Amino acid sequence: MPLSSLLRTSSRLGPPVARRFRRAASTVSSTTPKSQKSLDSILIANRGEIALRVGRTAAQHGIRVTTLYTDPDSKAQHALSSPFAFNLGSVSAYLDGDRIIEIAKKEGCQGIHPGYGFLSENAAFARKCTEAGLVFIGPPWKAIEDMGDKSQSKKIMTAAGVPCVPGYHGDNQDVNFLEAEADKIKYPVLIKAIKGGGGKGMRIAHTKAEFQAQLQSAKSEALNSFGDDQVLVEKYITTPRHIEVQVFADKHGNSVALGERDCSIQRRHQKILEESPAPHLPDATRKDIWAKARSAALAVGYEGAGTVEFIFDNDTGEFFFMEMNTRLQVEHPVTEMVTGQDLVHWQLKVAEGAPLSLSQEDVEAFMASRGHAIEARIYAENPDQGFIPDSGTLLHVRTPATTDDVRIDAGFVAGDDVSAHYDPMIAKLIVRGNTREEAIRKLAAALEEYEIAGPITNIEFLKTICRSPGFISGDVETGYIEKHREELFSREAIAPEVLAQVALACLHHDSQPVTGTQAKFEGSAVGFGPGYQARQISLAELSPGTKNDSKFDIRVQQTGDNTFNVDVGGHSFEQVVSHRDPTSRVVTSFFPHTRLDTTVIRDEDTIIAFQRGTQYRLTIPRAKWMEKALGMKDVTNSILAPMPCKVLRVEVQAGDVVEKDQPLVVIESMKMETVIRSPQRGTISRVVHQQGDQCKSGTPLVEFEEESGE
Repeated sequence: MPLSSLLRTSSRLGPPVARRFRRAASTVSSTTPKSQKSLDSILIANRGEIALRVGRTAAQHGIRVTTLYTDPDSKAQHALSSPFAFNLGSVSAYLDGDRIIEIAKKEGCQGIHPGYGFLSENAAFARKCTEAGLVFIGPPWKAIEDMGDKSQSKKIMTAAGVPCVPGYHGDNQDVNFLEAEADKIKYPVLIKAIKGGGGKGMRIAHTKAEFQAQLQSAKSEALNSFGDDQVLVEKYITTPRHIEVQVFADKHGNSVALGERDCSIQRRHQKILEESPAPHLPDATRKDIWAKARSAALAVGYEGAGTVEFIFDNDTGEFFFMEMNTRLQVEHPVTEMVTGQDLVHWQLKVAEGAPLSLSQEDVEAFMASRGHAIEARIYAENPDQGFIPDSGTLLHVRTPATTDDVRIDAGFVAGDDVSAHYDPMIAKLIVRGNTREEAIRKLAAALEEYEIAGPITNIEFLKTICRSPGFISGDVETGYIEKHREELFSREAIAPEVLAQVALACLHHDSQPVTGTQAKFEGSAVGFGPGYQARQISLAELSPGTKNDSKFDIRVQQTGDNTFNVDVGGHSFEQVVSHRDPTSRVVTSFFPHTRLDTTVIRDEDTIIAFQRGTQYRLTIPRAKWMEKALGMKDVTNSILAPMPCKVLRVEVQAGDVVEKDQPLVVIESMKMETVIRSPQRGTISRVVHQQGDQCKSGTPLVEFEEESGE
């Protein structure tokens, strides 16, 4: 998989802007304090795409990089990216700050870049780095502490004149007291952990009746994720947008806002699409929100990269401070695309003591000529099952070609494992256009070229959003996905040509000797056998992760060398000339009316096909006699683990009569808490797994009694 090259700064910005940048740079060099500490060697205390991204900038500027990995990440791309790589050991060891500092000092590193997540917003870790004589490439630990406590941050922002959402931000965590405060605010209310971020420890209580259950869930997830279950309660704005401002500050009292990003397209309170500039934001409001973000940074004595997050009320046009992320954001490439700046380089220079290289006026001049950028996060997750994360080996990866306007920040290549232990983000796709409409078209085109087989991904869902009229018009809000659920989750029927191509791919595999890339098709398991002229395959449709009732029987008759008649449920294609490229998984077929090139990959009983920019998932139904022969247990009446997970809580016991959508089990996977709900009304016959159990994907969690035939 190609990884994007670093953004160049002045070369693509045009002579006037480039000259201004060079003048600013020369001013910086002449005013750089003599005490400035140069960073020659840094340790990156993170993993995946952000570790690779920081490493690229560091290498470009002659800085030696030391990387870290854990046992599950020993063959990950970030672990292999540097000859100076050290194993931390257990899964959770990315949080072992003392060990990380010890490695950094032993390796002669002068600074530590925390990336995002893990220890990036851990004030104690930042303080220990400073005390150990290491430069923490981020803000001062006190700023992290103040902004990491959402209650304290609200007090600081209020004093600085930054508007905040009405709510309770105090220390009293008595559940009845919190409910009384929610009653005062009026429902719906937002319950949010005071520590951390990423949507974890966040729940919405729409009514008083559900407040306590949502409070318990938020506190549990917060404790599990951040080691602190304290929450705040504030008014939930019903038609909000999530608008954030990228700020930068140096050690000399300078602060700039590098534009805003609209991050309103979210699921599970986590972003999946981010864009800059925010659509339909009045210029006066835009400038005001930048000014408030700079005030927020100055109020807390900030240094380095940070993001001030606001909630914007679509109904009133008001905006309120939510929180400040004291680190580099996942979506920082969007800002890089519209400013032409390398924000990691800015981080390194600020950490060395240099003043900011551009003024607010300079930044705005850069942005005036850069158009619009959008980032799409490519996740291993299943949108059709509540966006639950997925994991597994990347069997096939094909990415769009990268250009000045198409960038990919990825942490994985084909053959890598997306681990169940960590965040399921595979890559970020970032595009730029002269207008928002052009950027959306470029994003849609790039997504059509993006192919991933193995874990289920959200790529098809992202394509659907790009086609959604509301999104195209810029009518966005954080509840967009739920509001447009029927439109976004509709599924078109599979064209018979797709099924024909899958059948021909299976036939080509079965008729050739099994080699490395063909091994998944071994044994004619799809029903084709040598010596028969007419061969048949039975398939069931599998829209990402969800079996439908649609089943298809396909019959193929070979009529000559590479020539076939194909019948798909009565839809016939005569004299199809078809062949498979022996060096790839692509099947090319000339139908009477068109030519099709289809990539087909088989993963056990699942077949993934990519045709004309769309992914299709199909399953090969197993006969009951085969399941018995393989010793497979009937799980018809079982609720199965949708992914590898740990059982956090069991909400039912044997003999309970449950209603549809009633919580059964709460599980955790990839640091995300998921409630497994009952698909029906019924009686629990057995709870298979208890609290603390580790379960594989597909493992029964709860069994129902069989319904009587009466």
